Amino acid sequence: MTSLAQQTQPAEPRGKSQADSTRLEGNADQSAGRNDDRYSRQVLFRGIGAEGQRKLAAARVAIVGCGATGSALAGLLARAGVGTLRIIDRDYVEPSNLQRQSLFDEKDAAESLPKAIAAARKIAELNSQIAVEPKVEDLVPANIEALLERMTLILDGTDNFETRYLLNDYAVKGSLPWIYSAAVGSYAVTLNIVPGQTACLACIFPDSPHGMVETCETSGILNSAVNLVASVAATEALKFIVGGAASAQLRQTLLSFDVWTNEHAEISTAKPRPGCRACAEQDFIHLAGEGRPHITLCGRNSVQIHERQRPIDFADLDRRLQPHGMVRYNDFVLKFWRDPYEMTLFPDGRAIIKGTTDTAMARSLYARYVGS
Repeated sequence: MTSLAQQTQPAEPRGKSQADSTRLEGNADQSAGRNDDRYSRQVLFRGIGAEGQRKLAAARVAIVGCGATGSALAGLLARAGVGTLRIIDRDYVEPSNLQRQSLFDEKDAAESLPKAIAAARKIAELNSQIAVEPKVEDLVPANIEALLERMTLILDGTDNFETRYLLNDYAVKGSLPWIYSAAVGSYAVTLNIVPGQTACLACIFPDSPHGMVETCETSGILNSAVNLVASVAATEALKFIVGGAASAQLRQTLLSFDVWTNEHAEISTAKPRPGCRACAEQDFIHLAGEGRPHITLCGRNSVQIHERQRPIDFADLDRRLQPHGMVRYNDFVLKFWRDPYEMTLFPDGRAIIKGTTDTAMARSLYARYVGS
């Protein structure tokens, strides 16, 4: 048996949930007095002060997606003292991530650690006084309620409109604020959404983009664009936590900026759009999950298979796969290489198959080596 880390401890019994076994918690009951030195320069800023710092310590923020933007957001909010961060991500760390995904390092990539786990470990090292809840899951209609319950604010670190529209439906229905953020190439864009007060994502973009859409895989990305949008969104998050949804300091525009050409624009989002499917009609088609596929393309010449509630015994699967290719695993992922394909399998049965965009081929490989 070969492990990803070469020194991986045996996996915990599968009866114990992954969320339970990987939850990293600090002391969420921190007070401004205890942390005068850590947060002293932030408390001196009159927009926050001691009372604002106490509000930050009590806040519960979900970051959906922990790639480039999400990892930058997580690092900024952890250093600012946001009391609880719930980090939700379905993916694992790869070497190509390191150019822009600021919480990860070469060891994380070598071990193919799930991004949520790697981020939680890094945050525990830089601020042990906050609580971090890593969730290695794909956010979908069936689990969104459980993954986002009891949150103060949702931050967008995703890479696709399908998940963003799902977030928008959930937030509008539950009157929960969220912040949309995206970056590709040298371009960055962000939007504050306060349901009932400002325009929502469906107000601005009634339909998903059609035709060719730029992605990091096709157009590349500058880490400076990522850091710009994350800094703006993190600041808006602080404004909301300290001043509430009615804060006069919250930006009410869709802000876009190209760090290479220096072009920038703002579109007013101060009021919901009349007739909006989500805001006005309360028609939450994405939350209903109608027609949501069980197998999807996920960039990087990869296909994701959305199997769930199918616990995988990594040790047993390792024994079965050894004759067919190279296998490595740790507590969080099992990787199987059979040229020209690479399969990354998660404990709940979900898989990412790299080396093809043919969904039928991906399903065939999954059925052949994992089971149908």
